[in-house]
Amino acid sequence: MRQGILLYGPPAAGKDTITAALTELDERYVLFTRLKIGTGKTRGYRMGTPEQLTALEARGDVIYRNDRYGNIYVVDRPGLDQAAMEGGKTPVVHLGQMAGIEKVTALYPARWVRVLLWCSKETTARRSPQRGDTDTAARLAAWDATLADLAAHPRAQWELRVETDATAPHETAQRIDDIVRTTPPRS
Repeated sequence: MRQGILLYGPPAAGKDTITAALTELDERYVLFTRLKIGTGKTRGYRMGTPEQLTALEARGDVIYRNDRYGNIYVVDRPGLDQAAMEGGKTPVVHLGQMAGIEKVTALYPARWVRVLLWCSKETTARRSPQRGDTDTAARLAAWDATLADLAAHPRAQWELRVETDATAPHETAQRIDDIVRTTPPRS
């Protein structure tokens, strides 16, 4: 069965950093590049058009869509099928909404390892400009929204919870890899 990793957490919690550590650990781990319709940061995204989004929606290929920072971000079936899961790869999907976790696990058949990455709001405030964000205030509002989202889902199940303020990225990656290799994740 196909396998994937879902990294959930607020902005600047370390999703990119942990993914980089995973890809260094094992080449089968690959970042799932979400489709982005909009402007701003392009690294880590497949840039798309409103017409592409309309076509994906018409075919029922949008697994999860969220609108944030004036952009649209999409987890799409063709992206997971072709770009991420082929050849035994294990995609690492970044999400900041519990609805995304629920949709991906319900609508895309795979064995998903769910990882909660967390950091303090102060850490997000410090890391955001360090990584080049020009909209730190919006990232802090998203941090608040993520905290509220998590509180609204007290029964959410995680294979791993990590405080990224206190845990080194390579250690987190190793712990995730151990789970992927030894524990059959919930499907």
